Amino acid sequence: MINRERVHVIHGGHKGTEAEFGVAAGKWGLKETTLSYVGHDMARSENVEVLSDEELGKGRVSMEFVFERMGRRFVQGKGLSRVINLLFHVVVRSDELFTIGSIQSNGTVKGGTGWGVELAKLFNRPVHVFDQEKEGWFQWADADWKAHEPTLPEGVVAVTGTRSLTDAGRVAITDLFERSLGAASDVATAG
Repeated sequence: MINRERVHVIHGGHKGTEAEFGVAAGKWGLKETTLSYVGHDMARSENVEVLSDEELGKGRVSMEFVFERMGRRFVQGKGLSRVINLLFHVVVRSDELFTIGSIQSNGTVKGGTGWGVELAKLFNRPVHVFDQEKEGWFQWADADWKAHEPTLPEGVVAVTGTRSLTDAGRVAITDLFERSLGAASDVATAG
């Protein structure tokens, strides 16, 4: 088992995956940070760090680069660019990325979640995706997705993912925490 005092979960507090990972972090007694910006709608707001427009802007990237990297286009707007910028801060502060989503045929992950995955690849962070359609975990290794069963590392764990979390996704999160840290009830008896 890893030392829970050395695990720090960081996310953007969005509905679905991020909120569910945050709830699990709380249940298992892990340090948690939610990155945000003015006007950001969050489903989970524990230990919020609000980034100024200037700080948020440090994650700015050409949307053409995002579209090229993702192999698809998104409807542009201020909301999308702010989420893209926020993902930069979540990923750049982390040691590994965990996400729930759907791996596409081109190797990217569906939706905005995919940009967090692409950033982690660019920054050479280990990337773990629970594919809700295949109901299994995959890790990016040797330029391809390989099935594997991850555990949380000691260090900073970035989280992003679908807002449409399924029951299989919820179970995958709980199983990940139990595999890494034991049963949540052990937190009460250890503290």
